[in-house]
Amino acid sequence: EVQVVESGGGLVQAVGSLRLSCAASGLPNDGYVIGWFRRASGKEQEAVSCVSASDGTTFYADSVKGRFTISSDNAKTTAYLQMDSLKPEDTAVYVCAADPYTTYCYRDYDHTSWGQGTQVTVSS
Repeated sequence: EVQVVESGGGLVQAVGSLRLSCAASGLPNDGYVIGWFRRASGKEQEAVSCVSASDGTTFYADSVKGRFTISSDNAKTTAYLQMDSLKPEDTAVYVCAADPYTTYCYRDYDHTSWGQGTQVTVSS
């Protein structure tokens, strides 16, 4: 059974930074995919970023390119989302999903194992 735990959310002022962590247990450490999605109040869930541990392939939503960086630590089956130059519109619950394989990591329906989410609030 895959278990997913996020951490690192909080309150930060605009242009500040936060680093989110997504620790996944029950996955092979050389073959997994971790995706970050966010749910803002009144909006649909959107894909933020994802990484494939097997080949290092990454995805970023246009809205976060150049500001967010995803990385993975295969020994820990953990992915990190470094969020810089945060904007108020980045405020959302950030949810992590982790699976041994996805066709497209940015499609939420490709993921089966989800964490509970962590709140990120960016004040202006």
